[in-house]
Amino acid sequence: MNAERDLTRLLAGLRPELDPGRYVFTTVDGPAPAGLAPVVTVAEPEGLTLVVRQEEADAASLAYDYVAGRITLRVHSALDAVGLTAAVARELADAGLSCNVVAGFHHDHLFVEHARAEEALDLLTRLAERSGGRGE
Repeated sequence: MNAERDLTRLLAGLRPELDPGRYVFTTVDGPAPAGLAPVVTVAEPEGLTLVVRQEEADAASLAYDYVAGRITLRVHSALDAVGLTAAVARELADAGLSCNVVAGFHHDHLFVEHARAEEALDLLTRLAERSGGRGE
């Protein structure tokens, strides 16, 4: 599966892509309500955390207080790669942007404040360019 481990190549190959949707973090007791298609679930002792599209949460009357944009890093990062999350988080933190990172098998997904998602995308594109990539 040729997942990348080299940090320089990871950063150069970020190819960040902004999903046009609005995502929210919510929590439920028990399983996810019918009709929801969570992009992330996390089982915690306090409940099941769901990351869903805002319109799905609204339709299900689920409470939330954070609306995020979702940026996918299209580089195929290895799950044991060292430094990618730190480098990306530092780039965004230096601009005053929070970042919630979820690692999928193939890609990393960043949830950032929706109102500043385009700014985050631009920062990540420039990070890739500085690292020798095209950013796209």
